[in-house]
Amino acid sequence: MDELKKFINQIVQEELIKIVISNKKNKEEKYNKINILLKINNNGKKYYQVEKFTDKQVFHENIDLESLEEKINEYLVNYKQLSAWSADTSFDLKISKKGKIFLGKKKSNNEKLKNTSHNKEKNYILKEGMIIEPLIDLGIFTKEGKVVNSKYDKYKQINRFLEIIDDEIKKSNYKDLTILDFGCGKSYLTFVLYYYFVKIKNINVKMIGLDLKEDVINKCNEIAKRYNYDNIHFELGDINGYKYNNKVDMVITLHACDTATDYALYNAVKWNTRMIFSVPCCQHELNSQMKAKNLSILNRYGIIQERTAALMTDAIRGNLLEACGYKTQLLEFIDIAHSPKNILIRASKANISEEKKKKAIEEVNAIIKEFNFKQTLMELLKKDNFI
Repeated sequence: MDELKKFINQIVQEELIKIVISNKKNKEEKYNKINILLKINNNGKKYYQVEKFTDKQVFHENIDLESLEEKINEYLVNYKQLSAWSADTSFDLKISKKGKIFLGKKKSNNEKLKNTSHNKEKNYILKEGMIIEPLIDLGIFTKEGKVVNSKYDKYKQINRFLEIIDDEIKKSNYKDLTILDFGCGKSYLTFVLYYYFVKIKNINVKMIGLDLKEDVINKCNEIAKRYNYDNIHFELGDINGYKYNNKVDMVITLHACDTATDYALYNAVKWNTRMIFSVPCCQHELNSQMKAKNLSILNRYGIIQERTAALMTDAIRGNLLEACGYKTQLLEFIDIAHSPKNILIRASKANISEEKKKKAIEEVNAIIKEFNFKQTLMELLKKDNFI
């Protein structure tokens, strides 16, 4: 092993851009491979980001430049191959079954790799180092404000959600906002949103969370008090039939199940809400009704029928919001590899032409006719003459 350490010491004398450690020695080893990438943070400081790959996940860890040699020695106990690249040199180290070590070294132009690897880290809205109590309680941040390695994907998802909201918020100079969160659940994201609006955007907000579970509501109100989040409170209630008589600037609904999303969108339209952010879930309604004479192939396979019905549900919702005067987008909220519930509906009040409204309704009617659907949001909007 002294020979291996000698070779590793020789390799790390160069400023390495990328290292790939692979070919694990036994099947029990958790990680299939390990990538180590040179990065530069927003302050211009260099460090290495370690990516550890399992069959389904990637775990991240940041290490300083001085720790690289020690880490490589540690990792290579369980692997038989290392490939590494500096700006002008490539290394290839292999360990045979008998423990014999081979090191190949050649000159090569790795400038393209250098440019890719030196990209600055993504400028997240919630940055490491911030002490954000909801993220600490959720287990995403340590008490020191560092991202927990196993929660890195969740950290990115929360920032992605904030980015989508931030894109909309930047369009106007908001001083205060009233926000309703339907089906808030344990409300960690609600608390994160409150932090974003109050601490980062300096916007005065009044936030109301609504859920059906009394113990959850009581717990959320206790947490809000502990955080000293004075303008956020939680109420027990059903989305269907919820009444609120003052102005509402934003409605949020995350994973409201099946037609609960429709009732939330209906209330948002009824209140003339300026902004809507909805991540639908469990779109069962149309799936149970789906029968098509001309497109019977969609009924042949259960999984195809289920996914098609879910996509058509959200397409109908998007069009109906457009017909009610909202500029509407359906965005990928998170990578589908992490969750199939990855569509977010973003809608904002806009001057939609009558021609566009008419076309939106025509497209909905075409689907309704083909499959003989009865869709909740459409029925609610028709009943109150919104469409």
